[in-house]
Amino acid sequence: MSSDKKKIESHAKRVWKFFWDDDSVWSWLLNIVVAIVLIKFVVYPLLGLALGTSYPIVAVVSESMEHSLYNGALCGNNLVDYQESFDNYWKYCGDWYEQRGITKEQFQKFSFKNGFNKGDVILLWKAKPDNVAVGDILIFQGNKPQPIIHRVIKGWNTDGKYYYQTKGDHNSDSFPAILEDEIGEERLLGKGLIRIPYLGWLKILFVDLVKPLGINIQR
Repeated sequence: MSSDKKKIESHAKRVWKFFWDDDSVWSWLLNIVVAIVLIKFVVYPLLGLALGTSYPIVAVVSESMEHSLYNGALCGNNLVDYQESFDNYWKYCGDWYEQRGITKEQFQKFSFKNGFNKGDVILLWKAKPDNVAVGDILIFQGNKPQPIIHRVIKGWNTDGKYYYQTKGDHNSDSFPAILEDEIGEERLLGKGLIRIPYLGWLKILFVDLVKPLGINIQR
């Protein structure tokens, strides 16, 4: 074996040992960097290809789908004493849905019937007219760079084109200001499939650290 080949093998063994066996800070940092690179450039694209969407995984960055109090309010109601449960959620929020033909029994059969929380991660499936229905969780492009993830409360067909209206479970209404009253197919990014609690907090904390003061993430 040539001396050059021996040197290469020796270096490779040292790198391998440093990566897997070393307990130093630099070894941990290298592991983190490699993990991020693999997830971003290998795992994420392959998952997107399998699920049919360029957004296979999203972190929830607002409270707009929570069924608990936020700043003392829920669905526009200021509350002092609130025990989180589906029945109590419906007590304060159900009228809005019933006025639009969505009953409590129907809502209980919806996916993510108890909403989800800021910091959760949602695994997405491709969203298209034949698999999106009232009650589904839809991620779409609003009027800000940050996509929005809300619940479908209406769908319709106009001249062969499909449109949807959404609402955040926690919000008091469906807001035209964020362009969720008429969402065309071209703005659909995915449909909620699986919820993974808390995993998105790493992303949220990082964004909060680096974003300029006064910048709010879209609800």
